[in-house]
Amino acid sequence: MIVMKFGGTSVANYEAITRSVSIVESRLAEKPIVVVSALSKVTDLLYRISDSATAGDRQSVEELLGELRRRHISLVNELLADNEPLCVQACAKVDEICDGLDSFVGAVCALGELTDRSKAKIISHGEWLSSNIICYAMNARGIRTGFIDARMMMKTTDDYLKGEPLVGEIVKNAPETVAKAYEGADAVITQGFIASTMKGEPSVLGRGGSDYSASLIGMAVDAERIEIWTDVDGVRTADPRMVKNTRSIDRISFEEAAEMAHFGAKVLHPLTIEPAVMKNIPVYVLNSMNPEGAGTAILQSDSIEDGVKSISFKENILLLNIFSTRMINVSGFLKRVFEIFSENKVSVDLISTSEANISLTMDASQNIDKVVRELSEFAEVGVDTDKSQVSIIGKNIVNLRGLLRQAMSSLGGSNVYMISQGASFVNISFVVDRASLSDVVNEVHKYLFEAERYESGN
Repeated sequence: MIVMKFGGTSVANYEAITRSVSIVESRLAEKPIVVVSALSKVTDLLYRISDSATAGDRQSVEELLGELRRRHISLVNELLADNEPLCVQACAKVDEICDGLDSFVGAVCALGELTDRSKAKIISHGEWLSSNIICYAMNARGIRTGFIDARMMMKTTDDYLKGEPLVGEIVKNAPETVAKAYEGADAVITQGFIASTMKGEPSVLGRGGSDYSASLIGMAVDAERIEIWTDVDGVRTADPRMVKNTRSIDRISFEEAAEMAHFGAKVLHPLTIEPAVMKNIPVYVLNSMNPEGAGTAILQSDSIEDGVKSISFKENILLLNIFSTRMINVSGFLKRVFEIFSENKVSVDLISTSEANISLTMDASQNIDKVVRELSEFAEVGVDTDKSQVSIIGKNIVNLRGLLRQAMSSLGGSNVYMISQGASFVNISFVVDRASLSDVVNEVHKYLFEAERYESGN
C-alpha cells in the first residue's frame, strides 16, 4: 500500500487532474491511498468568503460563492463530458455541497461573527469539493474508487484552525477505515488538510497541511512509501523562483528535509517528515507535470552522503535582542524568557546567547507585542524588523572545513546580524537585511553549487 498526495497545482484544472488520474492508474497494483488538496487558489477564495461574511458584506459573499460554484461545475463538465450519468451525479453533488456552504455562510453573514470552529468548517470545503469531483473522474476512467471522509480517521485537538493531530486515534482509525473503503475498489481517495475533533467538530491542520495528512495516513497504515506530487522536479538546491541555476537533489535524509521545510523551503510542509520517520517510510517528492522524472527520495540518514544539499530562507523575520546584566551567573533567567514565549504561543527559530545578551529570530507574521512588554519588565529589549534568515543545510556540515568561511566570503558588503550553528550539524543559519536577501542567496548558491569550488574536506 502506498500514499499519493496531489497538491493544488496537481489538481488545478482539467489537464492537471487528467494527468494525476493517469499517475494513479499506473500505481494501482500498489493499492494507492490518494490524498488531494483543494483546487489551486480555492482555499484562498474560501478565506475571502470567511472575511466577507464576518464583515457582513453580502454582495461580496454572493459573488465569491458564485465563483466557487461555477469553477467546480465547469470542471465537472470538462472531466465528465463523455459520461453523462456520472456528470449529472457529480454536478448534483457539487450543488449539494455549495448549497450547504451558502446556507452556513449566510448565517455567519447575518450574525457578523465568525468563530474559529465556523471558519474551519468554511475553509474545509475546498478539499471536500475536489475529492468528490476527482473520485467521479477516477470512476469514469474505469478505476473503481472508494471514497473516505478524512474526518473519520484524522482526529485533532480542539484548536480548530491549527489542530494538533491525535496520533493514537489516527493509528486506531485509519487502517479500518481504509480497509472498508477498499472493499471492491482499485483505489481509495480522501482529503488532506481537513480533520475533526474528538467531539466531531470540524478542524484543519493549518495552511499546507495536506502533506502532513498524507504522512500521518502513511504512518498509520504502514505504507510502503509516501509520494508527494507537486509542480517541481523534487527538492532543489534553492528556491527556483529566486535562484536561476538550481539543481535537483536525488536524495536527502529525513533530518535534512525537515530542516529545509522548517527553514523556509516551500516544497514540503514542515511537519511532513515526522510521521514518516516514526515508521522509516521513504518519502518521494515528484512532479505531476513530469511523471517520468526521478524526483527526490527522502530516506534514512545512513543512506545519504555527507555534504551541503540546499539553501533555504525565510524572507520576513524579526530579530529580537534581549539584554540584561541580571542574567550573568543567575540561574532561571532563560527559563523565564522562554516561559514568556511559550505562554504567548510565539515560536522561535534561531537562538544565540552571550553573557548578558540573548538574540532570537521568529517569523514576522507573529504578534510579539505582549512578549516585548513582558520581557521589558526585567530586560532591555530591541526589535529589528525587515530581516531575513538564510540557512545552509546538509549532512554533517560541521565536518566540512571552511564551509562558514567560504559562505561568508561570498556575501560581499551585506551585513550579517546573527549566526547560528544547529546542534544537529544539519544547518548553519545567518540573518541579513531583507533588502539584500536575493543577492545573498544567489551569491551563496553560486559559490557552493555553481562555481564547483566547494568540496567536502577542503
